[in-house]
Amino acid sequence: MDSIRLIRHIVLPHWWVRRPFSPDLLRRIEVAVEASEATHRGELRVVLEANLPLPRLIQNQSTHSRAVELFSQLRVWDTAENSGVLIYLQLIDRRVEIIADRGIDAQVGPSFWAGVCRRMEEAFKVEDFAGGMLFALDTVSEALREHFPVSGTNVDELPNKPLMI
Repeated sequence: MDSIRLIRHIVLPHWWVRRPFSPDLLRRIEVAVEASEATHRGELRVVLEANLPLPRLIQNQSTHSRAVELFSQLRVWDTAENSGVLIYLQLIDRRVEIIADRGIDAQVGPSFWAGVCRRMEEAFKVEDFAGGMLFALDTVSEALREHFPVSGTNVDELPNKPLMI
């Protein structure tokens, strides 16, 4: 277990960790998700987590494992066309994971998602949280537009508002 990671997650208060994501930025993300989903049949879900729960820390749960857990809990995998995408930010660790359902993942592959994650992390290193998030949403939306263009009814299956936990 990484003791520095454990201490940071236990000691740093939620409000301190969440401060780069102001209510204005969270609203901009929500609007971007809503606008994006109007242009394709995919579903985007953004989750920002400040402090990991203590049991997850003790287990030394990885960012990827936590993202997969939330992908399942939030039912992002349960979209009609298997086109759900979870963008997960672990704020204390400043790590990003994107978990995509099999429909869209089969079209773009793991290197696409990894590239988007690394670009977001680079933006976050220089405190450009808005730029990193909006870049990711634009890039993922472009892939969803290409592979799941709007046709007929376009049901909004998941909440557009970012989930802050």
